[in-house]
Amino acid sequence: MSEKSESKARPKRLGKGLSALIGDLDETESVSRVRDEDLPGPVNEVEIRRLKPNPGQPRKSFSEAELSELAESIRQRGVLQPILVRPDPKREGDYQIVAGERRFRASQKAGLETVPVIIRELDELEVLEIAIIENVQRQDLNPIEEAEAYGQLMKRFGRTQEGLAESVGKSRVHIANTLRLLKLPEHSRELLREGKVSAGHARAALGAEDPDSVLDSVVARNLSVRDTEQLVRKSAPEAGRSARSGEADEKDVDTQALEADLARKLGLGVDIRHGAKGGEIRIRYVNLEQLDDLCARLSRSRTA
Repeated sequence: MSEKSESKARPKRLGKGLSALIGDLDETESVSRVRDEDLPGPVNEVEIRRLKPNPGQPRKSFSEAELSELAESIRQRGVLQPILVRPDPKREGDYQIVAGERRFRASQKAGLETVPVIIRELDELEVLEIAIIENVQRQDLNPIEEAEAYGQLMKRFGRTQEGLAESVGKSRVHIANTLRLLKLPEHSRELLREGKVSAGHARAALGAEDPDSVLDSVVARNLSVRDTEQLVRKSAPEAGRSARSGEADEKDVDTQALEADLARKLGLGVDIRHGAKGGEIRIRYVNLEQLDDLCARLSRSRTA
């Protein structure tokens, strides 16, 4: 079967088909020890000067310390996992990196002249999805990079949150909460990129009139996410506070997201309540058939 015909048979759900595209090699296993039939195509040695980074790569920051460490490993043991590339759409004879830019950069540091690659014919959407999936699965993206990557898929390719969740193997609630980070001002985004605040801090700050000042306080005072939520509530306008004065403790956005995710999976209403000494999960059912179904699911999970 030709390489081009193979590309037409690729699975639609790249989240589950990623290992079939880039291989699922253990990082301690040398490429030379992997059988040809275990790989998603032939491994070619290509001159490193012919490889070009993907301009749409969602990951923008690479730790120099980690690159140096990987470069030293490559000097000693070589590149253990092939880099996934596609023919460069603008330069004949060159290749654009789809997955493995960190290995490419470290190989350059190590002074390699050639690197192992797997060549695939991929379109722009597949390139972006694979790059996102690889980085998300390996937790290489900071929250803002992940949000911007999802935003690209939706804006450039018309993906819905539901379709995006299916492609990258995340819940729709996770996608929605991550996309909310794009509402942050640039200063707040930079704090998130640098790891000075967490995504939980940032989502809590979105409820404030001035998220930048809230997150500056988080950094200066080393506040927890719960402390941040309380700070935002206290800084809310008087009208907003009085409207909520009779309510019980307001749930944070992560608890609300977890409730929605569980409700979607169970098909039942879910109420999560936190307390000083623990908490409880309440699942609402309408009739005995729903209760029987829930009990059956819990029993299957316990015996699986």
